[in-house]
Amino acid sequence: MFASPRRLNLRLEYYGHAPMSEALDAWPVLPVMLVSSPHRVSSSDKQWDNLVAALESEHYNRICQIEHFNITNSRLERFAEAVQKPFPELTHLQVWPDARSLVPVLPDSFLGGSAPRLQALWLTSIPFPSLPKLLLSANGLVTLTLDDIPDSGYFSPDAMATALTVTTRIEYLELRFRSNCPRPRPDPTSQSLPPPKRFVLPALTEVTFEGAYEYLEYLLSRIDAPLLYDLTVTFFDFMDLNSDIPQLHQLISHARKFKALDRAEVSVFRCSIIELCLYPKIGAVNHCGRLMLGFDDEALQPWSLTQICSSSFPLISTLKELKIMEHDFPSSDHVKGTQWLELLDPFTSLKNLYLTDGIARRVFGAFQGLSGERATEVLPALRNLFVTAASREFEPIQITIEPFIAARQLSGHPVAINHWRI
Repeated sequence: MFASPRRLNLRLEYYGHAPMSEALDAWPVLPVMLVSSPHRVSSSDKQWDNLVAALESEHYNRICQIEHFNITNSRLERFAEAVQKPFPELTHLQVWPDARSLVPVLPDSFLGGSAPRLQALWLTSIPFPSLPKLLLSANGLVTLTLDDIPDSGYFSPDAMATALTVTTRIEYLELRFRSNCPRPRPDPTSQSLPPPKRFVLPALTEVTFEGAYEYLEYLLSRIDAPLLYDLTVTFFDFMDLNSDIPQLHQLISHARKFKALDRAEVSVFRCSIIELCLYPKIGAVNHCGRLMLGFDDEALQPWSLTQICSSSFPLISTLKELKIMEHDFPSSDHVKGTQWLELLDPFTSLKNLYLTDGIARRVFGAFQGLSGERATEVLPALRNLFVTAASREFEPIQITIEPFIAARQLSGHPVAINHWRI
């Protein structure tokens, strides 16, 4: 084992229980992992002193991985001071501060501004506005997770896009901005300029984004990911969205894995969140494709679904199955029937429609007035309706939708109504 340590990817885990020189004396020269504490519990002051001393010791150039959890404000300041130089062997860096800490901003000199061997970077609640500059040196980066980015850590989408153009090996990208702080928008004057050339990230397969839709739109105007198979997006202030999101649509259209998606779920939550999730019929299998859009806005209403499931959205017209579910959501009886029909109009290939009880009552109220040609125009491929209503309430629902069912039967496009047990 010790004859081929690099080939076997051997590591020494160091938790700071003793000074680093003592801990390493009995071992061959192997790369070192610095871990603040196992199981993400806070380290003692003595352990932390040893960990910081290790960063400043003669062995710093053997450190390949740093994992620090539940770091207090004072400890993070000491850590940032100790890593003002490049770490030539560093491949993985994960820093997670204590939830109660006021986290200081990481300076431009963090890691000496260079991380040539970095493969994975995970920062949670860490303000690091100059991060894109560091990424310009990290052309071996595979995983980038920036969670709960505070306002003080904001970086422009232009700077991030430029940094990503050198990370041609990146496979996983996660950008989550903090929802309860102001979100700076991209400079409007830059939007009037000709769009820069789009850069392909050939290895990128998973993307998670949470923030303002303008930010993502600008970022996607610079990059493309044809091998993308997992996309999760949550937009804030969706009610401000009065225009299309063409860059997101183009990303989805170019991703080959998404073409196999044929099922959708729309979930409406009391906490002003609406989610649209697309996935393949074979179920949740790795690398088979999944697309989820979430919209988090206090002013969001269920009828805003018509903006989400529009005919301009890629894949909507090809879906075969749709589930619309409300989760502890207040009644929306004042929503007009035409708005439910607008929601369903783009689903021209839909064969199976699943509805929870409350949604079914309002949708079927809209269906009740459909007859003749209009009855076949809405969901022309529909064959089955499934409803979660209790047994005693199922018959009234059937009576409500009877005219629609009869009209479809006469037109030669029959629709069966079934009891759905989730």
